[in-house]
Amino acid sequence: MTLTMNPPAAPAPDTARSRPGVPRWEYPALAALLLATLLSYLYNLGANGWANSFYSAAVQAGSVSWKAFFFGSSDAGNSITVDKPPASLWVMELSVRIFGLSSWSMLVPQVLLAVATVALLWATVRRSFGPAAGLLAGLALAVTPVFALMFRFNNPDALLVFLMVAAVWAMMRALGDGRWRWLVLTGALIGFGFLAKQLQVMVIVPVLALVYLFAGPPKLGKRIAQLCAAGAAMLVAAGWWLLAVELWPADSRPYIGGSQNNSIIELTLGYNGLGRLNGHETGSVGPGGELPPGGNGMWGQTGITRMFDQMQGGQIAWLIPAALVALVAGLLLRGRAARTDGPRAQALLWGGWLLVTGLVFSFMAGIFHQYYTVALAPAIAALVGIGGVLYWRNRSRWWVRLLAAVAVGLTTATAWMLLSRTADFVPWLRWTILVTGIVATLALLVRLPGRAAVAAAALAGVVALSGPVAYTVDTLNSSHNSPIPTAGPGDGMFGGMRPPGMRGGAPGMDGGPGGMPGGDGNQGAASGMGPGGMPGTDGRGTPGANGRDAVPGSDGMPAMPDDGTAAGDGATGAAGQNGRRGGMGGPGGGVMGASRPSDALVALLTDNGDAYTWAAATIASNSAAGYQLATELPVMPIGGFNGSDPSPTLEQFQQYVESGQIHYFLGGSGDGPGGRQATTSAITEWIQQNFTSKDVDGVTVYDLTAPK
Repeated sequence: MTLTMNPPAAPAPDTARSRPGVPRWEYPALAALLLATLLSYLYNLGANGWANSFYSAAVQAGSVSWKAFFFGSSDAGNSITVDKPPASLWVMELSVRIFGLSSWSMLVPQVLLAVATVALLWATVRRSFGPAAGLLAGLALAVTPVFALMFRFNNPDALLVFLMVAAVWAMMRALGDGRWRWLVLTGALIGFGFLAKQLQVMVIVPVLALVYLFAGPPKLGKRIAQLCAAGAAMLVAAGWWLLAVELWPADSRPYIGGSQNNSIIELTLGYNGLGRLNGHETGSVGPGGELPPGGNGMWGQTGITRMFDQMQGGQIAWLIPAALVALVAGLLLRGRAARTDGPRAQALLWGGWLLVTGLVFSFMAGIFHQYYTVALAPAIAALVGIGGVLYWRNRSRWWVRLLAAVAVGLTTATAWMLLSRTADFVPWLRWTILVTGIVATLALLVRLPGRAAVAAAALAGVVALSGPVAYTVDTLNSSHNSPIPTAGPGDGMFGGMRPPGMRGGAPGMDGGPGGMPGGDGNQGAASGMGPGGMPGTDGRGTPGANGRDAVPGSDGMPAMPDDGTAAGDGATGAAGQNGRRGGMGGPGGGVMGASRPSDALVALLTDNGDAYTWAAATIASNSAAGYQLATELPVMPIGGFNGSDPSPTLEQFQQYVESGQIHYFLGGSGDGPGGRQATTSAITEWIQQNFTSKDVDGVTVYDLTAPK
């Protein structure tokens, strides 16, 4: 009798425990990816100038005052904080303390965070799916337009996303060996993420907890105890700062910007919490300082397709269909694996991140800006990398080839849709993607031999990444120096709504009847650029100044004439309404644009300016920011970001003036779209009644040491 022995089945190639040794090409490829990310993100970085002047002023303040550093104050006089916790500022402030105040010393740390985030994503995906998947995920992340935008910018989103990816990395380590330390580290990273942008980081917490509860190696009771330990670590990592702020005497710390009652808890649960979901945000940029009941009038339409609409699509939507199909493929392929299967657990982590965060963004009725979508980028990139490798390894199965073809077909259709919205931008690209996408889709349906299969896979990769790469290159070549930046050639602001008084073409575009001239739709150079200046400068190299000869509006936001132009550009009164360019405002600035003081005004403010707690005061943070960055002296932003915070009160302001702590009041700035808040109006009226004004290059100046 002859016995026939079947060879033992080989272990699954996509499990961490069976992963072979490091291939020779992996580390050189990783080094090339990280170096390319670093150099490309450093390219043209100075064109962003002060980026978001609101945060730049806080960085300047924290670089000279440890108290401002701890609280996240807008000014070194510590009158008011920014409307977020200070963790994202700390990184930049330490850099500025070492290297001095400049655009580069502030933004280079953000670029380094980009490189670290790409590396962490590679390490996380590689752990369960191998080196090729990790590298594909890192590449997809680096070429995501909104990722390239925000990791060259100074908003809190860069640190937030880095910490979220780090939390998933730590959770994957916990899923691998079940050790307590990884759960505690996961909780600590989430807690520190709270100190970057408050409750946004909490969106992925249910996903992390549920996946570990299901797939963690220990017994159920121990898993529950470990998750409690992770929750405790999260509370400690976030709560120490909250507790310090709450217990600190209110009269010896700055006012909590963004709150109406000087409370960090109110800010957390209201303006930066539930208000973002339901739209009831007291103090928001809207009519009367509040959004209409139900919200979203200024922030675009909510709904399941929001991530694909005119405003968000070009930022993030390119690979969302491919990521969702990859999630389905991963779950089907690992469906019968053991409960603790690492690859399936990781697919659930990234898929849960994408679905939960995407749904929250799609239906939140409060403030929503296009750049928020950067929080989706790591999950999308990870799933794309995972899907690419799973399709290749399992290409012998007809249904896997079908899913791969569906993914490429949907990606082709998405790219066609997004590129059609900016038809003048590289017009041949959408046709090339359409043709090659159809070819790649058909090729993936067929079981091809070796080289032909490689060629089909490569063609699919080119189809998937061509659109994002083009938008990312445009983003790197453009300047971004206003509070609401956008990636790529498309334009947008306020979720699709134009500011009051603006009609016709989209802000900052080349065309459109009644639109705003002066902004190049592709390059983003401001038409007010002076000789020798970089985009977004006035020719002297001053970051964010497109020209300083425009006629300002009243004491409020610079005038918005009915013909659709704005008093923002020295040459045409135009360029820069899109977040990609110089922002709104004349010399005195406005809610959405920093002030641009002339040399004469800077000289006036700096003359004996260090003898005062505040060299000047003005309405709204961006107006104050331009003066503060030009002089490197504290400037009080009355009313916080848009003049709607009740800080300081009229009585407090009068006391500051009587004690000689404020030198000048600068008019010509600060009204938001909905008009002034009562406190700021009272302060302005009191100043006008008791002090004499003079005009300094378009800015109304009141000397508060010389009453009438």
